[in-house]
Amino acid sequence: MRALRAMGMAALLAALAGCGGEAGSDDISAEAERAAAAAVFQAGQEAWRREREQELLRPDGWTSLVGLHWLELKAHYIGSGERIASNMRLAFGPERMGLVTRDDDGRYWFTPEQGVELTLNGEPLRGKVRLYSDHDPEKAVIGFDGDKGRLTLVQRGNRHALRVRHADAPTRVGFAGLQYWPADPAWRIEARFVPHPPGKTLPIADIVGTRNDSPNPGYVEFERDGRSFRLEALGGPEEGLFFVLADRTSGHGSYPAGRFLDADWPGEDGKVVLDFNRAYNPPCAFTLFATCPLPPPENRLDLAITAGEKNYTGNVH
Repeated sequence: MRALRAMGMAALLAALAGCGGEAGSDDISAEAERAAAAAVFQAGQEAWRREREQELLRPDGWTSLVGLHWLELKAHYIGSGERIASNMRLAFGPERMGLVTRDDDGRYWFTPEQGVELTLNGEPLRGKVRLYSDHDPEKAVIGFDGDKGRLTLVQRGNRHALRVRHADAPTRVGFAGLQYWPADPAWRIEARFVPHPPGKTLPIADIVGTRNDSPNPGYVEFERDGRSFRLEALGGPEEGLFFVLADRTSGHGSYPAGRFLDADWPGEDGKVVLDFNRAYNPPCAFTLFATCPLPPPENRLDLAITAGEKNYTGNVH
């Protein structure tokens, strides 16, 4: 997103120069400046929306999810064949893919079915391998169907599940597109960041019933329509600020379970720009197989944010 902001500044300078003609920038009228700034704002929003859709539609993006299978037993045979139904049947992939086991130390392992062509992190898979979860520094991505399909291990609380993606997922192939409220500069609001004591966390529940304590570096205060509002922030200096929020449009134009919003880490002056035109839906708006965080009570606003991404109207099954 920083690249998009840089592109916007370059476009603004070019627009201003073009309006000035031979007389130079000193002769640019205030009206021309406003028109140029408005054009740059719209171009930036359109670029962000294109990038947003491209991310969703990547072959391994959120619209490619086709399964979330909870590992309740110490051993599960997995595959797409009918005889796998009593174990763990996948929507895509070989009829018999292999065996997932859990050892006494709580580690998960995968043993491929003999003769099945699979990969591990893009390389041919030859034998039994450990499955690392999304909480581990190592990665373990099992590829199948010529790497059109991907299987990974996810951990939510003390539970583990196999997450399965496929480039031919119906939710990806039949993607219905994104809808937005009209982009409005008035919804690009300057806020004040108030830091919390170091190490503070905020309990965040997710859609599958898990609750995690997430880093909560501070909150932001902003004004709208003469009223003050506050949002608790997640994230940190490296990744920036992240907000999970709900508002008066939730279930009335926007996704009922809330939306996400990103912002840069505040500068030394403590200022943060909240561009609600870039509020976006969580993955659960597009698939039944995601485990999205839900807005904490502190981030349920008595405010109708008629900006950003609207509720998705396509098929999520």
